[in-house]
Formats: sequence, structure tokens, C-alpha cells
Amino acid sequence: MKSRTLPFALCGLLLAAAALADDAPTAAALNPENPFASESALPYALPPFDRIGDGDFRPAFEAGMAQERQEMNAIAANPEAPDFDNTIVAMERAGRLLGRVSTVFYNLVACNTDPELEKLQAEMAPKLAAHEDATYLDPALFARVHQLYQHRDSLGLDAESLRLLERVHVRFVRSGAQLGEADKSKLRQLNAQLATLTTQFKQNVLKATNAAAVVVDNVADLDGLDAPQIAAAAEAAKARGLDGKWLLTLQNTTGQPVLTTLKSRALRERVYRASITRADGGDNDNTAVVAQIVRLRAQRAVLLGYDSHAAYVLDDETARTPDAVNQILAQLAPAAVANAQREAADIQRLIDQQARDAHTKTFRLAPWDWSYYAEQVRKARYAYDESQVKPYFELEHVLQDGVFYAAHAFYGLSFKERTDLPVYRKDVRVFEVFDADGTPMGLFLADYFARDNKRGGAWMNSYVEQSKLFGLRAVVANHLNIVKPPEGQPVLLSFDEVNTMFHEFGHALHGLFSNVRYPYFSGTSVPRDFVEYPSQFNEMWATDPTVLTHYAKHYQTGAAMPQALLDKVLRARSFNQGFATSEYLAAAIVDQAWHQIGAAQAPPAGGVMAFETAALKKAGIAFMPVPPRYHTPYFSHVFAGGYSAAYYAYIWTDVLAADTQSWVRSHGGLQRANGDFLRAKLLSRGGSVDAMTLFREFYGRGPEIGPLLDKRDLILPRPQPRAPAKPELRS
Repeated sequence: MKSRTLPFALCGLLLAAAALADDAPTAAALNPENPFASESALPYALPPFDRIGDGDFRPAFEAGMAQERQEMNAIAANPEAPDFDNTIVAMERAGRLLGRVSTVFYNLVACNTDPELEKLQAEMAPKLAAHEDATYLDPALFARVHQLYQHRDSLGLDAESLRLLERVHVRFVRSGAQLGEADKSKLRQLNAQLATLTTQFKQNVLKATNAAAVVVDNVADLDGLDAPQIAAAAEAAKARGLDGKWLLTLQNTTGQPVLTTLKSRALRERVYRASITRADGGDNDNTAVVAQIVRLRAQRAVLLGYDSHAAYVLDDETARTPDAVNQILAQLAPAAVANAQREAADIQRLIDQQARDAHTKTFRLAPWDWSYYAEQVRKARYAYDESQVKPYFELEHVLQDGVFYAAHAFYGLSFKERTDLPVYRKDVRVFEVFDADGTPMGLFLADYFARDNKRGGAWMNSYVEQSKLFGLRAVVANHLNIVKPPEGQPVLLSFDEVNTMFHEFGHALHGLFSNVRYPYFSGTSVPRDFVEYPSQFNEMWATDPTVLTHYAKHYQTGAAMPQALLDKVLRARSFNQGFATSEYLAAAIVDQAWHQIGAAQAPPAGGVMAFETAALKKAGIAFMPVPPRYHTPYFSHVFAGGYSAAYYAYIWTDVLAADTQSWVRSHGGLQRANGDFLRAKLLSRGGSVDAMTLFREFYGRGPEIGPLLDKRDLILPRPQPRAPAKPELRS
């Protein structure tokens, strides 16, 4: 998942310039000792984490907003006729202080929060929403932008500058710049409420996830976990004052990794039910929050001229319409469910056979059984299981000999660890990145371990975004939630975790390769249904035979994974894809169901979970043993992140990624010429060119679904022949 900061450094400013000419607040004097007061002097403008304390954020936010108010007000009130430099470029230059503080603050709230930061986050959310509204609802500022837009063809702008003008104009319009004053007032209220509610949702999920950790009293119940996992569970319990017990902490998704190996069916059920009931009632209930968010988003969409929030969001994505998204989801759902049903039948046969062999009563496959028995089916079918391969997936080997190796072989990059630069946690690592000719490119931060004050899941973010306008190069970070073993124990990964490392590094490369003038277009500043494309493409190197043999080394002996085992891993790539695709599609369909609700539609009958269940049944994806990847109360992507009405993006972009993977294989695979071509045509250009234009320039045509179906081993149902029409009877 890619986490983005807003263009214009979180943006925002005043009300109308005329009204603010005399009343604009004076920029608060920020103590020069505040670490945000000036650009960081560290290499690549890396934030000075060793100097940043919780108390630095509030004064920097206040000064940053006031400073940007003055900067934007000066643009709006400029007596000179608007031109590209004194309006559009001036807006790009505004808000540097606010950009510095907001970028660090929101990144740390995600990965290293504490009660003081959470309190400030809740306080700042509506203020920053109002601050952003002040820019986009300012008639004098919009008048300048609109005048330039109307005469854009006669301004003699280069392609990137012309696109910046067009995108800024689109953003103003989509933010309500053309509304009347009464509607602008309503919009401000809606945006402030939504900012507060999405912050509340996010904080509830973190608290609910921590509270739902499962306490185990008897170590015998942990049979199936390996020694490092059991030791980690003991340490987690001890950290919460539960000496002599074990604590199974939860990850962000519905399914939990421990369900793959835990032998105790009763404990598996406890873990599963703890996972799916998070934030559904209790002290951290999100159901009422969801209902309010959905209602307010729908009202805002209507105010802005759209039938629904989904219609509003998708109008600015590559998909364009809810119908287009519904079509691809409906096209894939039957194939995914059919495959999942076949997989379930295989699992049920195994359960029944084991019951017969043990002379015990069989049981029906339940969601908490799937991963455990699917692993056994895989072992039987491909003659290996996770316990055999994990010793070959040690974190350092995967990072250095896999992720970095592929980037070197394909793009010519090299990496040097920097231990002289400050970090916000001692286990965060910093690497300097160099181009093939030795030119410094930027910094990569690796933050891979789970902790209680870090949100779930995996994501990439930027601390500094490349732009020629400011002479900046990228500082990017990857975040995972790998359970950290006790001191001295190796960090052995599941293959899912390996794949996630490659995925998130694809986002990092998108940021590092950026070569644009304007920060608005930097790196991953592209549509949501395009941003996952480079990351999903980069997953191909996790199973590319050349790369896999290079990093799959035994953590004790350094021996390469035996060829026979390697072949089994590669043959099993499409295993369980019915389940994986179904759980994803279910979540994407839930997202669309919520956000295609119109403002006039009645509230969901029976509550939030009843609405979700009905939506899944209607879409034909409600297959009991396969729950959605996220249930509504902890679906942070869409209710607290930037993926509202856009969670479909992962499957949409996987079509592009599968096409590109097929192209690379057909052109010789892991070769510099291929990497250089992909980088030049696509990865370096950020949002400076229309996303699908970039893809067509690279690929030579539009995307096709065939390679994705092959990749996921999905077979679309054949259309049923239509019955002949009855003859029309006329009287």
C-alpha cells in the first residue's frame, strides 16, 4: 500500500483574498531551535529525528499554517495579471514549513505513535481540513487559476507545466471552487466532520487491534508454532505484565499468520473471532463511525455534483466510473469463487480423510481452518510446507540478496547502509541509493518490525519528495509488520512476507526514480488505481528463478535452497489463488457497496455488518469459508486511508502489472535494457503524464486481462448461450 501526502504540502489557506487583505493572521514566529524551522541540513534533507520531540509539532503546525496563509494570500491579491509563474509555480513554492511538519508528523503517527501524538492528530484534523478548504474555496485565488486555464493553449507552456496547470484547475473544481457561498459553507462543515471521523476510525482500529490480542495460558495450546514464535508470544505477554502467559497479537487483515500452523482448532477459532470482531462494538466501536462517514461522504459528493462518493472518486481515476469498476469485479468474482470452491472441496476431503483415519467425527470447513488445512494440501500436492522454506528466507538475505539484488541487476542501483544518520527507532535502517554511474539518488528507510504503536499492514511513504524546482532528491521508507523474534534469533519470513518486501520496494523505486520538475507530480503522486502498478510489477522478482536462487539461502549454512525444493516453490505459485482472489474481491466489493450509496438512500437496515453481508450476497461472493480480507469496522484502507471507493485498485493495477511482467519475460527477463526502458518510459515520470498514456507508451497498447488470469490461475466462466427469443405476438 502507498501512503501519500497531499500536493501543495497538505495545502490550504484563506478565505477570499479581498476579505483577508486586512484580517490575515501574521505568521507565528517559530523558535529557530525548532527542528522544522528550516530545511534539514542532513544529507537529502532527511528529517533530524534525533532532534524532534512531540512538543515540536504543535508550534510548527501553527506557524506553518499561518505562513502558508500569508503566501497564498499574496498570490491571490497580487495586482499583476496572473501568469504561470506568479500563480501556479508560486503555489507550488508555498507551504514549505507546513509540508515539513505534516509529512513527519503523519508518517510517525502511522509507525511510531503515542498518546500525545494521537491527541494532537485528533485536534489538528479539522483544523487542517479547514486550512485546505481555505485555499480551494477562495474565489480570488481560483479566479487567477481559472483565467490561466481558459487561456492555457496560448501560454507556450511545456508539457509538464501545462499538465500542472490543468491538474491544479481540476483540483480546485473538485474541491468546490465553483460552488456558491452557501454550499461552500456546507462543504467546509462536511470536510471538518469527515477529518475528525476518519481520525477517530484510525485510532479505534489501532486500539481495538491491541485489545483483541489473544492471551494463552498453556504453552501446549501453541503446538504448531516454532520456537521463535512461541518466544515472541511470551515476550509480548511479558511486555503487558502477563508473566507466565503467551500473547498472540493481531495483524491488520482478517486472516492471521498463526492460523496456518496452530494445531488447536479451539485456539484457531479464538484468534479468528478476535480478529473479525475488532472495532465492532465495545470501547473502540467503529460501526457508528462508519455510518456517519458514509453518510457525510455521500452528501459531499452530491454537493459537488456527483451521484455518490464512488462516482466522485472514480471520475478522477483511470477507471472513470463505478460501472467500469463494477464490471471488472463482476467479471472476476465468479471465477474466483469457483476456484475457491474447488480449493474448499480439496480441503474438506482432507479433513474427512483425517477424521476417518483417526476414527473421530469430521467437521465442516470453517474460516479458521482454511489456512491450516490449505497448508497441508499444499504439502501433499507439492511435497513441501512453510516450515521447510522459512529457513531459506532470512530477512537480511531477502533484503540484500533479493530485493536489492534485483534492483541492481534490473536498474543498476547500488545500496550503502548509513549508520551515521538519525532514525526514530533503533531498529530502523537507512540506506543510501546510488545510480548505475555512481550518482547519489536518495535514501531508503527500512522499518520492518511490528510494534503496538504502529498501524497494521505494510506501506511506503516519502519523507522528502524529489523535485527539480527545489533541487530535492527522494527519501522514502518501507514499513512492514514482521513479528520480531527474541534477541539473537534469526528473522525468518513466510513467503507472503517476502512477497510484501518486494511489493513495497516497488513503491520505493517509484519514488526514488522520480525525475520531475514540480513536487505536485513527484514519484507516486499518480491515481490510486495506478499507484499499485509498479509495486505489483516488482513482485515478479520474488519468484524469478534468477533472483530466488540468489536470496533463498539457509540462515545457518548459507547453502542455496535445493533445486528440488525451489522447483516446488515455483510450481506452487498459483496455489490457493481462489481464496486469495476471493477475499480481496470481497473487500473491494464491500468498499464499492458502501461508497455507491446515494445521499438520499436510507441508512443500512440492520446495521453495518448486515449491510456488508447483504452486499456480498448480492455480488455472489459470499462464500462462507472465505471472509473479506477486511471487514468494515477495521477496513482502514477505505475509512481512514486514501483508498475510499478505490480498493479495487489492487486488481485493476494487477492487470497492468501482469501485462508488464509478461512483456519483461518475453524480452529476456532480468536485463538492464528492460529495466532502463521501464524506468525511462514510466517509473521516472510520476504524475507528469496521464497514467494510461504512460502505460501505452511503454507497452504499445492498452492492458489485457489474459496475463492476470494466467498469473492467478483463474478461468472465467464461459457465457451461457442465450435462449432463442419468443416470437412477438401482435393482435
